[in-house]
Amino acid sequence: MKREFRHAREYLGDLAAGGRYHFAPCEVQSALGVSADAAKLALNRLAKQKLIASPARGFHVILPPEYQSLGCLPADQFIPSLMKHLNLPYYAGLLSAAQYHGAAHQRPQEFQVFLAKNRRPIACGGVRVDFMARKRLADVPVQTFNTPRGTLLVSSPEATALDLVGYADLVGGLSHVGTVLSELAERIDPEKLSAAAETAPIPWAQRLGYLLDHFGFEAKTKPLKEYVRRQAKQSTTLLPKAPHTRARNKSWKLYVNAKIEVDA
Repeated sequence: MKREFRHAREYLGDLAAGGRYHFAPCEVQSALGVSADAAKLALNRLAKQKLIASPARGFHVILPPEYQSLGCLPADQFIPSLMKHLNLPYYAGLLSAAQYHGAAHQRPQEFQVFLAKNRRPIACGGVRVDFMARKRLADVPVQTFNTPRGTLLVSSPEATALDLVGYADLVGGLSHVGTVLSELAERIDPEKLSAAAETAPIPWAQRLGYLLDHFGFEAKTKPLKEYVRRQAKQSTTLLPKAPHTRARNKSWKLYVNAKIEVDA
């Protein structure tokens, strides 16, 4: 028998009691048996009281007391449900993924998510989510991590390393990438790294291999070096779009046109 609710707050309390912290406005409308406008007014009142937030159109989250000052649930607690709601394959990547693998020097300001196509960023209270497009998204190896509100898909340490190099401009430049790699490298499996490289452009593998060797992780790069030797048809530069230099690393077919310094 369907339960009847007199107030939106009562309905949302019932959802939270059952362990669910997201909902669509149409669900509130149906539960209360009211018009869409009446449901909207009820939700607006709850939003003003900081009891709910809306990270995306047609998708709301319930805010427990500990997150009401933040004005939203943390991104990793609503992204899995939102992506399911939107029917979008995804994975958390770059610095957000590095943090899950214990390699974030500091908490990233934005939560970084890869999709098959670009999407506008999310601003929800004090939470920011950036979306980036990734070719061959479905082929990128991922791992699952449990959050208080569900299971999050995160790129594997090997895929994270490749993405960091490929999207260096979005994470503070190659020197910052080097800092994160120096912490991430211990979790990298050499064979898995070579396999992950098949989902990315060859220059990413060339740059990543050089950086790992440069920071003393040669034991992690042997299969990747063989992959580059077979697949790289031409040399590339360590720093994209910068002038070539005479300094060339033959193993990685790479012009070393930048000095990489790692933060202490």
